[in-house]
Amino acid sequence: MTIPTFKLNDGTNIPSFGFGVFQIPADGTTYQVVSDALKLGYRHIDTAVAYFNEQEVGKAIKDSGIPRDQIWVTSKMWLQDYAYEDAKKAIDLSLKKLGLDYMDLYLIHQPYGKVDEAWKAMEEAKKAGKICSIGVSNMTPKIWNKFVPKFATMPSVNQVEFDPYFQQKELRQIMAQAHVTLEAWGPLGQGSKELFSEPLLNDLAKKYGKDVGQIILRFEHQEGVIVFPKSVHESRIKSNKDIFDFELTSDEMDAIRALDRNGKGMYNPDADGVEDMLLNAFDVHAND
Repeated sequence: MTIPTFKLNDGTNIPSFGFGVFQIPADGTTYQVVSDALKLGYRHIDTAVAYFNEQEVGKAIKDSGIPRDQIWVTSKMWLQDYAYEDAKKAIDLSLKKLGLDYMDLYLIHQPYGKVDEAWKAMEEAKKAGKICSIGVSNMTPKIWNKFVPKFATMPSVNQVEFDPYFQQKELRQIMAQAHVTLEAWGPLGQGSKELFSEPLLNDLAKKYGKDVGQIILRFEHQEGVIVFPKSVHESRIKSNKDIFDFELTSDEMDAIRALDRNGKGMYNPDADGVEDMLLNAFDVHAND
């Protein structure tokens, strides 16, 4: 079946369910799994320059034979490139690596440093047709309030950690006022054993004849959250997508909402030292 879309605040329609390639190596594996995902009906691929696999994503898209306008492609700018002139080059370099004329969505990957300059370059690239939609990632309420009020253009999405234990309630209230859509990274709690053994989720899995991962992803979809679970196993790539043939009741949704642990995720972008750690983590252009 066709994957449903969500309408972003800039009027574009984004597939609500996609495929992420974080930590999938560029040794042919990324090419293979993206090819598999596209064959299985996925039409939304999420990558980043800092994943070091844009070229394999682009090759898989080209070799798929699927018309370009039927595939949604997201990439992200790394914080070493946020100075205005660097940001302009980074956008062109991602397009070159992907082998594409435009990206459907481009994000500020880590919101530190010269974010305002990067955003200006992204706004200009959008006007030039190089990017269809622009957004941010890893913005907490504190970081959001530092940067976004100064932007001329409101982000279309904020891609952040999200799962049933960490439902980003404060952030979602802020985003809702500007009709900004949340994209979830780590939508399955990064495979948390505790989450997957949660009795409520297991009971619902039995009721609907689904696995716990499918219950989690269905909950997130019904919350209006864009998800793109990643896997290198074809069977899991296929099963992750099988969430559109059932619907959780409003009581079941409320019960899963009650699993939220009041704002504690596995990653804290507000923590001291995160900016320096990320800036010194690696050089995304080491092999360019």
